Amino acid sequence: MKSRSDDLNLLLSVVDSGSFSAAAEQLEVSVTRVSRAVSRLEQSLNTTLLNRTTRKVGLTEEGRLFVEKVRSGLAALEEAEEQLAIRKQRPAGRLRVDAANPFLLHQIVPHVREFRETYPDIELELTASDQIVDLLERRIDVAIRIGPLEDSTLHARALGRSQLSIVASPWYLKQNGACESPADLKDHSIIGFTAPESLNIWHLGEGVRVQPTLRASSGEAVRQLCLRGNGLAYLSRFMISEDIRRGNLLEILDEHLVRPNPRELVNAVYYRNTALSARIQVFLDFFEKRWEGI
Repeated sequence: MKSRSDDLNLLLSVVDSGSFSAAAEQLEVSVTRVSRAVSRLEQSLNTTLLNRTTRKVGLTEEGRLFVEKVRSGLAALEEAEEQLAIRKQRPAGRLRVDAANPFLLHQIVPHVREFRETYPDIELELTASDQIVDLLERRIDVAIRIGPLEDSTLHARALGRSQLSIVASPWYLKQNGACESPADLKDHSIIGFTAPESLNIWHLGEGVRVQPTLRASSGEAVRQLCLRGNGLAYLSRFMISEDIRRGNLLEILDEHLVRPNPRELVNAVYYRNTALSARIQVFLDFFEKRWEGI
């Protein structure tokens, strides 16, 4: 007895290949079986899903809407089955993780010992990249990316948002005076980034492109420069929350900042790979519960 999911998968094969015969050839089943599967679906739905011609088949409007839902539904089912399989496994092997240097230092490194104790068979390799890297070229299994995603070929898991704040050291503000409005920025030293230039846009009102008087390529370098009284900086809370709690950095212009904004997004990205999925899943589940400020 064939399940409904079998019929749905056969329907998708017909749609993707363009014909019953092509679908049958790809799946190594008979054309009759494919045809009967589609007919069963149409009969149960009392709807024509495909327009059939002698050369090819095409979706009806009802068929197009139905197939969209079927694809998302089957993907959810596949993910649920994968989650159950992961729970029964003991993840093992090498897992290469890449993140911006500040995220690596403040959000991953503090929890590595506990992770290794929990998953002793996973060989963790950590790399720090402040610029977006090619996962395949660098042989990275999963990367933590902050900001909007551009590569649609990657599988992404949203981890949340990391609030951005404008901060300065108490010493700097004492020496240079308060900054009470966006207009006051012109009277202060700004610590910015060498690249990309988009990191020098501060989300004040419609957005302000600041003109840094001092630049660094790393967020951690910007943080250190700010702590040492070199000026104002616009940084993610995951790297400065402890500095703020201790009073080493003070938030300014907080009421003028626009939140949420696209630069606050934090995602884990990876190419879907069944052999790696268990390692990636347990890594993200473990760290997501422990990450602060996102």
